[in-house]
Amino acid sequence: MFIAMNRFKVVAGSEKAFEEVWKGRESRLEEMPGFVEFRLLRGPHNADEGYTLYASHTLWRSHDDFVAWTKSDNFREAHKNAGQNKDLYKGPPVFEGFSSVEGA
Repeated sequence: MFIAMNRFKVVAGSEKAFEEVWKGRESRLEEMPGFVEFRLLRGPHNADEGYTLYASHTLWRSHDDFVAWTKSDNFREAHKNAGQNKDLYKGPPVFEGFSSVEGA
């Protein structure tokens, strides 16, 4: 298994708009071989720095399946408008990838 995560620092007060962008997007992940699951996670609010932390989380059968997604037309289509919402973020997303070592 491979877990791909992007962490987002969302400007305080923009949480609802950020969530609506994600809920309204057409990812077509379910069409991709090896795709297992997607979650959008809301983390803690950092009042001192003015953001709420979010993470997108996708689970794949393998790292190769994830890489195939990143090279697909589905990926390009899902991310084509990503730059239109820069005002919702404090900086760019941060990618983190993990290979499963143990687990069901």
